[in-house]
Amino acid sequence: MKKLPEKFGKHKKYKSIKYKLKKDVYDSLTSSEFDESWNIMLETYELKDNKWLKDLYAERHRWVPCFVKDTFWAGMSTTQRSESINSFFDKYLNKKTTLKQFVEQYENALRDRAEKENIEDFNSYNSWYPPITHYAMEEQMKSVLTNAKFKELREELTGKMYCGIRSLKSQNEYLEYEVFEDVMYDEKIVKKQFAVWFRKGDTHEECDIRCIYRLFEFRGMLCRHALTVLTNENIYLVPNKYILRRWRKDVKRRHTKAKLIGPEDLTLKEEGMTAEGITGSKSRTPHTCLQGRTPLTEMIPGTGRPGDMITEGAGCES
Repeated sequence: MKKLPEKFGKHKKYKSIKYKLKKDVYDSLTSSEFDESWNIMLETYELKDNKWLKDLYAERHRWVPCFVKDTFWAGMSTTQRSESINSFFDKYLNKKTTLKQFVEQYENALRDRAEKENIEDFNSYNSWYPPITHYAMEEQMKSVLTNAKFKELREELTGKMYCGIRSLKSQNEYLEYEVFEDVMYDEKIVKKQFAVWFRKGDTHEECDIRCIYRLFEFRGMLCRHALTVLTNENIYLVPNKYILRRWRKDVKRRHTKAKLIGPEDLTLKEEGMTAEGITGSKSRTPHTCLQGRTPLTEMIPGTGRPGDMITEGAGCES
């Protein structure tokens, strides 16, 4: 999307194209909705033969939000996933860094990261936020979430004031809610609809909730539409299964306690080897693996297909 000015800046309908393209990309809730809106845009502005748009569309499953929201990325965008690790090491490494220096700097980088996380943990336990609602879930989440994630929760609670319930119908063991949200588009308020499925349980911990917006599946946080349904069902505490372990401030992260590998632990046969020479696909660096898979969805109502698995801490961060 950053290349829009370069590709269409001189087009006489640039502003309209920009508005429509962003609306299609960021407001489509399903893949079919995106495909339909995209084709309408191409026809409206006679852009069917535009190669750049053709290439973007061919790769839509990699970057359009409605295609990737079923996969948990902790809220990172597709570009952030590739750039975050690079930016993390930018101040420690360059292409002339030797292997010995690389190991030393890697240890420094991990130590700095651990120290920053310890500071964030301290701040999370010692910060005070005035309540913005009278819901018990706000106090509940303040006591368990890190500051950063609690701020996200407060944004959803604030956004809840723009939401309402339009209709309700039964679908097997689920209740299907039609929730609307007043959204600003081009300085006008537009009511956007979201389907939310709710299944009751004997206690609030046993209930199940899904929203077509899929904020929980993508960012690990219940959206304002889901919170609207929960309060409508007189549920004022968030079930524990919707509070990811990775967002909790009382979790002792293993990588902040791990022994870091230093240069004295390695025997280097070629001290002149540079970082540039070890960046191939077979290279490995010392790191800490966080294991464990947490299934957080089973079946998405109304689709006839299983929901996607959210994996917490699976694999390694390298």
